[in-house]
Amino acid sequence: MVSESRKASSASQTLSRGIRVLEVLADAQEALSVDQIAERLGVHRSIAYRLVRTLEDHGLLTREPAGKFELGTRLAALAAGIKHDLQAAALPELTAVANELGMTCFVAVMDREECVTLVSVEPRHAVASVAQRPGSRHPFTAGAPGRAILSQLPSEDWTDDVREVAARGYADSHGEVIENLSAVAVPLPLRGHNPAALAVVYLSSTRTAAELAERLKAAAKAVRDALGG
Repeated sequence: MVSESRKASSASQTLSRGIRVLEVLADAQEALSVDQIAERLGVHRSIAYRLVRTLEDHGLLTREPAGKFELGTRLAALAAGIKHDLQAAALPELTAVANELGMTCFVAVMDREECVTLVSVEPRHAVASVAQRPGSRHPFTAGAPGRAILSQLPSEDWTDDVREVAARGYADSHGEVIENLSAVAVPLPLRGHNPAALAVVYLSSTRTAAELAERLKAAAKAVRDALGG
């Protein structure tokens, strides 16, 4: 019994470390060597090497010619299945908003205590745009999408700024998640899904936050209608 318990504990630790490797590479947004991965995980190089080899065998990591590792294409296939109906319904609206406003448009969803980007679209012809990678995350307490999501939770949990978001129907922020970047987000409540937000992120705009919010509200309504309310 003790042996089985130890095996289960060891398997759980290995799984947890493997997931952490994926998170480390996603946060880095660049290829990393085994030594760099080991350092960020706080484990011996041999442990990190076994982890990356296993993930590589499953297509979750790929190795560059220089020997560094990056996230593999198999992850994209897996991610496509996450909330597939929401992604499919949102993509046409995100594309329309991104190209109309010249801003990156995305859907963020609630994941425990964090706000996570589910799907994003960058404008086709913008001179400069902001990359908002699917899977990127930050605490609810920072940024417009987080507050738009929080405004959908029970009102007894609202802070004053979330109460203001609920009253006017949108949230805006500047430099809270990434320095010099602004964001506007509207709530995207959907049956059968965790609270979500539809948002844009940008460097500058001649439009006011309220004007951007009106366009986002129309897009959010279209997404809700496509999903049956």
